[in-house]
Amino acid sequence: MSSDPILEVENLVTQFQTEEGVVKAVDHNSFSLQRGEVLGIVGESGSGKSVTAMSIMGLIEHPGEIKAGEIRYNGEDLLSKSDAEMRAIRGNEIAMVFQDPMTALNPVYTVGSQIQRIIRKHTDTTKQAARERTIELLDDVGIPEAEARVDDYPHQFSGGMRQRVLIAMAISCDPEILIADEPTTALDVTIEAQIFELLDRLQEKYGMSIILITHDLGVVAETCDRVAVVYAGRIIERAAVDDLFESPRHPYTRGLMRSIPNLRSAVSRLTPIEGRIPDLSALPPGCSFHPRCVHATEECRQIDPGLRTVAPGREAACIHAQGYGPYETTTGVDGDGADAVASDGGVDDE
Repeated sequence: MSSDPILEVENLVTQFQTEEGVVKAVDHNSFSLQRGEVLGIVGESGSGKSVTAMSIMGLIEHPGEIKAGEIRYNGEDLLSKSDAEMRAIRGNEIAMVFQDPMTALNPVYTVGSQIQRIIRKHTDTTKQAARERTIELLDDVGIPEAEARVDDYPHQFSGGMRQRVLIAMAISCDPEILIADEPTTALDVTIEAQIFELLDRLQEKYGMSIILITHDLGVVAETCDRVAVVYAGRIIERAAVDDLFESPRHPYTRGLMRSIPNLRSAVSRLTPIEGRIPDLSALPPGCSFHPRCVHATEECRQIDPGLRTVAPGREAACIHAQGYGPYETTTGVDGDGADAVASDGGVDDE
C-alpha cells in the first residue's frame, strides 16, 4: 500500500439552507484514503455519512452547498473542477454504489444497456466490445447465466441481484475509488454477507480503494482497515479497526458497540443509546453528544473538544477520551475485539 493517499478530505463543510436555519450536515471533517485501503465511515442515520459521499462525488445540489474545505484526488482539488470535468471523473475514476438499486436503475432500460452506456461514455470502445465487457462484469459479480440475463430489465432481478448489477455498473470503467453507501440496505443477512464477500473479492481483483458507508459495526469489523465514526455531522473518532474495537475512546463509539447483538457473549442484554441525534441547525453547546452521554460532566456541556490525538494513531473528540482503557467485558462485547463484534448484528438505524 502506497504511503501517498489517493484521496484527501480536509475541513469539509457541506451545509443546507432550510426554513429552520443552516444545517451543517458535514462540519469541518478531515480524513484520507490510502491506495488499496477500505475505510469505514460509520454512524446513525442523519449523521452526515451519505452527504460526505455526495460531496466527494460532486453531487450536492441546491439548497445544499460545499461551503469550505478541500477534496483532493491524486493531488488535484476536486472542488475546483468544472461540472464537465467532474462528469469525466464520476464513474471513470471515482464510482459509487447507492443504497436502493431499484431507484438507481432505470426500469425502462435493460441492465445491460445501462452498463454499456457508461462504458461507452468513458472509454473508446465499440458497441459489441461494450456488450462483451458488460457480460464479463455481470459474471464477475455473480449473476448466473450472465450472457442470457444481460438483456433483462431491473424488475426481473431480485433485490440482491439488482445490487450486484449496481456494483457491476460502478466498476465497469475500472475506477480507482469505489464508494459503497449502505450497499446492503433492505437485504437479508445471508445476501448481505454475499455482497460484502463480493466487494472484498472485487477489490482484490481490480485493486480499488473503498469507502464503505454503513451503520453496521459488524460489517466494519469484518471488512475495513480504518474507521471514522461520525456523529451529528462531525467525525468524533478515528482509528485503525483493531484499535477501535479493542479500545474505543469516545462514549458514542462505546454506545454503538453496546447496541450490537453478540452471540458469543454471556451478556445478552443490549444497551441502547438513549435519545436521538440533535437538530443539526441548533446543536447544543459544548460536546454535541453530551445530552445522550452517561459520562457527561459540566465541562462537557461547555467545551467543544474537537477531534484531537489521544494516543498514537488514535483521535477522538472527547475531553475524557484518554481516561478510557480497554473495552469493558460487561457491555455485550466479550473482550475479543473486532472478532466478537463481527459475530452478528448492527447499529439500530433509527
